[in-house]
Amino acid sequence: MTLHMASDSQIAKLLAAIDFCHSAMLPGDRLALAAGPQHFGYMKPALAERLRGLDAAIKISSGRVDLPVALLPQLNELAAAIGISTRAEDFDVRAEPDGPVLGVLDRGALPSFGVIGVGVHLNGLVRKPGGLHLWVAKRAANKKLDPGKLDHLVAGGVPAGYTPFAALLKEAEEEAGLDESTAVKAKLVARFRYNMERPEGLRRDVIHAYDLELPKDFVPRPMDGEVESFALWPLPQVKEALLTTDMFKFNVVLVLLDLLLRQGLFTPEETEILKTALHRA
Repeated sequence: MTLHMASDSQIAKLLAAIDFCHSAMLPGDRLALAAGPQHFGYMKPALAERLRGLDAAIKISSGRVDLPVALLPQLNELAAAIGISTRAEDFDVRAEPDGPVLGVLDRGALPSFGVIGVGVHLNGLVRKPGGLHLWVAKRAANKKLDPGKLDHLVAGGVPAGYTPFAALLKEAEEEAGLDESTAVKAKLVARFRYNMERPEGLRRDVIHAYDLELPKDFVPRPMDGEVESFALWPLPQVKEALLTTDMFKFNVVLVLLDLLLRQGLFTPEETEILKTALHRA
């Protein structure tokens, strides 16, 4: 495989895409959200005032909102009471991604509460004589977030009570018709963490990225309406799209860059620059 150096402007574009995912400075104009010793989120002051109005035991002082620990089982009720729209999908609430579960909160309320959201992305790979190919999904046009953007074969959030790998197996069947006996062979290859300002609020995401080499005769099927179609792309085409377009969903870019770097599709100089930016602390 002959490597073609990217232009300075193309590398700058990739670095900007990485920076885009790290656009939130914390606490910034938000207040820390805590219950007892556990700091688990961030809230805008106006929203925090509405929250305080629900219960006299909720306190605001010194740049933080303090909830009584006894209210942790009622986070969804609190979110509904201050007018946050929900998506009927609970996520575990943790102070740190690997910490103990403090409660559950609807996925739609995570950005308003600044709570960590955990997700999974799968690089669905097919090995052909011409090299590795990647299954690319096109998000449905009616998706609330990032409609029509390109995505992974399988990607989704980790619901309450699930491990990332269990969520991956569930999403594989629901989104692409990928049976568990195949999906279970997926290998964890990277983890990304970022804090991002989005129209829906603060995204404090942790993404678990997996590789799975698929049989040549596997053809994914849109199963749940999340995806409009699938296409099989050679990796150089993926690289070209990342360098020259904004077709891919924002966090998909991180996982794809990691894949392309691991597969040696950038020069050593480009790899050093991109890897340093991608795997920042």
